[in-house]
Amino acid sequence: MTVIKKYLGLLLLLFLFACKEGGKVAVLPVNDFFKSQDKATYRVSPDGKSLAYLKLQDKKQNLFVENIETGKTVQLTKLHEKNISFYSWVSNDELIYYKEKEGERFQSDLFIINKEGKNEQQLSKNEKNKIRVLDDQLMEDNFLLVSSNKRDSTVSDVYRLNVRNGEMQMAAQNPGNIIDWVTDAKGMLRMAISSDGVSQTLLYRENEGQKFSPIMTNDFKTTILPIAFSETKPNIVYAISNINRDKKALVELDCITGKEKSVLFANDTLNVVDGEYSRQKGKMAYVVYETWKKHKHYLDDEAKVLYQKIDQLLPNTESRIISKDKSENVFVIRTFTDRNPGSYYLYVANTGNLKKLSDINSAIQEDQMCEMKPISYTSRDGIKIDGYLTLPLNTKANNLPIVVMPHNGPGQRNTWGFNAEVQFLANRGYGVLQVNYRGSSGYGKAFFAAGFKQWGAKIQDDVDDGVKWLIDQKIANPQKIAIYGNGLGGYIAINSAIKNPKLYKCAASNSGVLNLLSYIKSIPPFYKSSLQMYYEIFGNPDVDFEYLRQASPIFHADKVNIPIFITQNIKDPRINTSDAIQFVKELKKRNAPVTYYEKEDAAFSMNREEGRQKMYSALEQFLEVNLKKK
Repeated sequence: MTVIKKYLGLLLLLFLFACKEGGKVAVLPVNDFFKSQDKATYRVSPDGKSLAYLKLQDKKQNLFVENIETGKTVQLTKLHEKNISFYSWVSNDELIYYKEKEGERFQSDLFIINKEGKNEQQLSKNEKNKIRVLDDQLMEDNFLLVSSNKRDSTVSDVYRLNVRNGEMQMAAQNPGNIIDWVTDAKGMLRMAISSDGVSQTLLYRENEGQKFSPIMTNDFKTTILPIAFSETKPNIVYAISNINRDKKALVELDCITGKEKSVLFANDTLNVVDGEYSRQKGKMAYVVYETWKKHKHYLDDEAKVLYQKIDQLLPNTESRIISKDKSENVFVIRTFTDRNPGSYYLYVANTGNLKKLSDINSAIQEDQMCEMKPISYTSRDGIKIDGYLTLPLNTKANNLPIVVMPHNGPGQRNTWGFNAEVQFLANRGYGVLQVNYRGSSGYGKAFFAAGFKQWGAKIQDDVDDGVKWLIDQKIANPQKIAIYGNGLGGYIAINSAIKNPKLYKCAASNSGVLNLLSYIKSIPPFYKSSLQMYYEIFGNPDVDFEYLRQASPIFHADKVNIPIFITQNIKDPRINTSDAIQFVKELKKRNAPVTYYEKEDAAFSMNREEGRQKMYSALEQFLEVNLKKK
C-alpha cells in the first residue's frame, strides 16, 4: 500500500509539473493589476524617530505618523471631500500638506500640523496657482523656501513662506524667463536656470546678498542638471552634463568659470540618469546610469557597503532608497522587479534591522507574471532601436498575437520594471512589444534630436520596423497585431491605423493626442517659456502648419478602415477632449468600426480603481473581439 501511495504521489508531482510548464495560465481579474496602494508615500522624519505615510480609507488617502520605536500610530487627517496632493516633514515634529479638490487643478489648501495631530493651522485657502517646496528645511523655525506663480501665472517666483502665519514674502522675483531654482545644502537660493524656449542659461550667485550672474548658455538638447553644491569645495556644483559629449556624465562644475573642473563618471556608451548626494558626508555617494536596466557606480565606499548589505537582505530584487533621515541611518526602501511591483521596507543601518512596511500591490503573485526582456533591431535607415518584449507564460515564442505599446513622449522612454498594463495584456495571452523610438530619452543627444518633427514619419517607421522584426523572427502572427498607447503613444497608435492599416488589425488610444496643432496650443501658461522647444520637437503652427496637419490623425478619419478604440477623461484639463469626440463622429459617419469610452478618472491615483477596472475591461473586450478571435 505504501508503494502504491508513493507511486501515485510521484504521478501527481509529475502532473503538476507538467501543468506548470505547459498548462493553461489562469486569467486574473482586471483589478488585480491596477489596485490602488493601501499605504504609500512614506517619509522619515529628519531625526529618524517617526515615519509618515498616506493610507487609503474609503477612497480617500489620509496622513498618518508612526513612532518607529514604539509602533504607536496617529492619524493626522480625516478628509472627506479633498485629497492630499503633497506632504513633507519640515522639522522633527511638524509636517505641511496640501489638500486639493477633485477637478480643481492646482486649487490647494495648505496646512501645517504636528506629528501628534495637534496645532493644525491653515496657511492658504483655494490658491489657484502652482506651489512647489524648493527646500523642506525649516529655517529659523519659521520659514520654508517655496516657488509659486501666484504673481504671474506664466512664471514662478521664490517666496519665504512663514509656516506660523501663512505670510509669503518675495525672496527672488522671476524676470520672466527663469524655469527652475536651486538651493544649496543649507537651504540658501544659489542657482537659477533661465530659458528663451530653445536655449537655457545657468545663473549663479555665491550668496543670497548678490545678484544672479550667467555662467553658461546651451540649447535645450544639452543637459546641465545640478545635483548638489559641494560643501567642501567653494563654488563647485555636482551636475549631470552632456556638454561637448553625446551621453550624460557626472561632473564637477566650477560656478565662477563655467568650466568642468573634473569628471566623476563618464562613458561614451553609457548615459547617466541620476546621482545621489550625501548631505551627511558632504559628497556624492553614487551615480546611476541606464542600459536596459539601471545600474549604480559607487563614488563612496561607505555607500557601496550600505547597498551591498541591502542587496544581501533583499536578494533577487531591485531596490531604491526613497526617504532617509538627516543622519542617513534610517531608510525607506522600495523594491521591485519586472514581475513584481515590489514592497516598502524600513531599514536601520546601525542595527541592520529590516522591517517590511507594505506591498505595493498584494494581489500580484510573482510566479503568475511574465519576464520583460530587452530586444534591439535596426531601423530601415540604419539606426539601432532598443525596446522590451514580454511574452505570455507557458507559451512558445512563435506565431503569437502581439500588442505594440509605444510610450508617451517626447523625451520619455520605456524602462525595465513592473508595468501593470504590460502584465495585464500578457496575462490575456498577448506578447507585448515596447519600443524606444528615436526621440526617446536615455540614448544621447543625437538619438533624441533624430525624433524632432518626425511624428507620423520616422518615429512611426521605428515602431513599424519593430513589428516587422517580430514577424521576421516568427514571434508574431502577422494577422494578429494590435497597437495601443497613452498620450503621444495613443497618437502613434491611431496614426498606425492611418499610415499602415495592413500591418495592424486594430488600434487603441488612451487619452491620446489626435491633433498636434491643438496640442501645442493647449500648453499651459507656466510652460510658455518652453514653447520654442516644443516648436523644435513638434513644429511651429505658424511655419509648419501643413506638416502638423498632415501628421495629425484628426484630419485623416477618412483613411481609417480598421477597428479603433478611443478612451478619454472628458474632465482632464491636459487634453483637448473635443478632438476625440470630433474624430469619433467622423468615423461613425463613415460607419468605420469605432469603440468610444469616456472614463471618469479621479485626479488622484489612489482614487482611480473603479474607473481603471471599467476602462481595461472595455479594452480587453475590444482586443478579444478584434484580435484574438480573428
